[in-house]
Amino acid sequence: MHSRFDKRGQFTDPTLLILASLAGGAKHGYAMMTDIGQFSGVRMEPGTLYGALARLERQGWVTALPSQERRRPYQLTAAGEQVLRDQLAALTRVVTVGRRRIAPA
Repeated sequence: MHSRFDKRGQFTDPTLLILASLAGGAKHGYAMMTDIGQFSGVRMEPGTLYGALARLERQGWVTALPSQERRRPYQLTAAGEQVLRDQLAALTRVVTVGRRRIAPA
C-alpha cells in the first residue's frame, strides 16, 4: 500500500480512504471528500481524489455510474471490496503488533 505522511503525522492513503468511503454506498466526489473528512479527519483535495478515482477505475476497483444533475457518482466493485478487506486485514495486523510493542512492560 502506498502511503504518505501528512503534516499532522497521520498516514493517509487516498486509495484506502476512497474505498472505505464507497463501502458505505455510491457517492459523488464532494460527498466522498466530506465523508472521508468525517471518518478520518483527512481533508482530501479534489485533484488527489479525482486522480485516485481514475486509477481505481482503471484497476477495476470502482466504477462510475451515470451522471446525476452534473454529478458523477462512483461505486465500489467486488474487486475493490476485496482489496479493501485485504488492506484492512493487513492494517489490523500492523496495529496489533504496534500496540503490543509500545505497551508498557
